[in-house]
Amino acid sequence: MHKASGGFGGLHVNSRLLIPVPYPDPADDYTLLVGDFFNKGHKSLKKILDSGRNLGRCDGVHLNGKVAKGDGKDEPLFTMEAGKTYKYRICNVGLKTAINVRFQNHQMKLVEMEGSHPMQNEYKSLDVHVGQCSAVLVKADQDPEDYHVVASTRFTRRQVTATGIIRYKNGKGPASSELPPPPVGWAWSLNQFRTFRWNLTASAARPNPQGSYKYGAINITRTIKLANTAGEVDGKLRYALHGVSHDNEFKTPLKLAEYFNIVKKEFEYDTIPDNPPEKTETIQVKPIVLNITHRHFVEIIFENHKTAIQSYHLSGYSFAVAIETGTWSPEKRKNNYNLLDAVSRHTIQVFPKSWAAILLTFDNCGMWNIRSEVWDRFYLGQQLYVSVLSPNLSTKDEYNIPEDAQLCGDVIGLPKPKPYT
Repeated sequence: MHKASGGFGGLHVNSRLLIPVPYPDPADDYTLLVGDFFNKGHKSLKKILDSGRNLGRCDGVHLNGKVAKGDGKDEPLFTMEAGKTYKYRICNVGLKTAINVRFQNHQMKLVEMEGSHPMQNEYKSLDVHVGQCSAVLVKADQDPEDYHVVASTRFTRRQVTATGIIRYKNGKGPASSELPPPPVGWAWSLNQFRTFRWNLTASAARPNPQGSYKYGAINITRTIKLANTAGEVDGKLRYALHGVSHDNEFKTPLKLAEYFNIVKKEFEYDTIPDNPPEKTETIQVKPIVLNITHRHFVEIIFENHKTAIQSYHLSGYSFAVAIETGTWSPEKRKNNYNLLDAVSRHTIQVFPKSWAAILLTFDNCGMWNIRSEVWDRFYLGQQLYVSVLSPNLSTKDEYNIPEDAQLCGDVIGLPKPKPYT
């Protein structure tokens, strides 16, 4: 909950010099962290969640932890020089609210999305969902004066807007009070998502072209549908997947229990089925761990039967195939999946009464978290773990536990397992 009180920051990951980036070096590289904020402190927010309530609507929006007063005395968040182009890394670090970002009188050219290079389309405004990051190029091609960068809440009954100042060097004149309008409706955001395409000619983190990984040519080993549900347990709100709310209060961390081979004492694999039950009358609270075979090609469908937008993150992997309205069925693979140039990312939104499909090879051994990025949902159980074990107990797949790792729970005093080789 520290994020609610400012515990966030930016971490730039740059391409190695031998990997060409598909755009010229910008004049400067800026980080723009946007998000919602709550007037209550993190301890009060935690008490709200522990009492079985959600956080409700946010109280405001910030840009890099600040909100411009608009009195002509605001210090600029960023400075640009006329004629030059600047890179802005935009991330939504909020707790639960999607944010739309736009630059007054300036276009944004999209150049990065969570480590991938997309086709460089230009946008007047960009929806950034909770947990997502994108990078844009902004050219200082307007009259030298102040301009607003604007952040507005999306998919909320009451729209909240905040602004920051971008100042041209040697510019004269305050920013105009006429702000660029925000988009309306979630269909606009869905249509914008459909414009995101991978740049198949660009290089990737490894020296091979992006998109050489052919999603459509690999047989799907397993399909997992995850449907978000909600209910009460002992009079308190719990969010769940398939009617099971993840219990995070286990005595021994899941990966430690697995490494020391005491899984049966701590939790069970595949607590939830691969398909949601027809009815979920009650909510169960217990650890959710899916056992995925190493290097299997898996399809995960996030189904959202509710009227609130969802956002999901999978640690350790990148993915993306499709987002569509209605109900998913196997026939959707032929007509709705982008198997050619879907942008690879690690956080995906699911619109109301819609579904999102992701495809990935689980080739990264470990215990990985799939979670709702909407923080009250995550805190109250809408998450699970995926276990990918090394079949050969090999250090090529996964390292051994560090010698100086602190142990806890039921593994204290147990002999160290035979190390991987």
